[in-house]
Amino acid sequence: MRVRRIADVPARPVESPEVKGVSMRVLLGQADGAPSFTLRLFELAPLGHSPRHRHPHEHEVIIREGSGTLSTPEREWELEPGVVVLVGPDEEHQFRAGSAGLSFFCIVPHAGHG
Repeated sequence: MRVRRIADVPARPVESPEVKGVSMRVLLGQADGAPSFTLRLFELAPLGHSPRHRHPHEHEVIIREGSGTLSTPEREWELEPGVVVLVGPDEEHQFRAGSAGLSFFCIVPHAGHG
């Protein structure tokens, strides 16, 4: 069993030319003995964004704080605390923070953690 505080896990910047103001904390994963999934916390600075991307694995998202949008080629969804999202395999998507920033938990299979 592993129990820890979020604040004790260091945030690391996500560095890519297609990313603006994003950091990630790996809260639980393989190194902690989790057999299947990695739990991450993403924090987007005000008006920050992830890249527009797709990947072969699903991920589940729970909005923690702030507000923003989730964009796909088909539409855009408003995000706020309490909203949950399933991004399926190979679905193109991008998270964008509003003026107050955005943070969300993201669960991926270990093969999708990078």
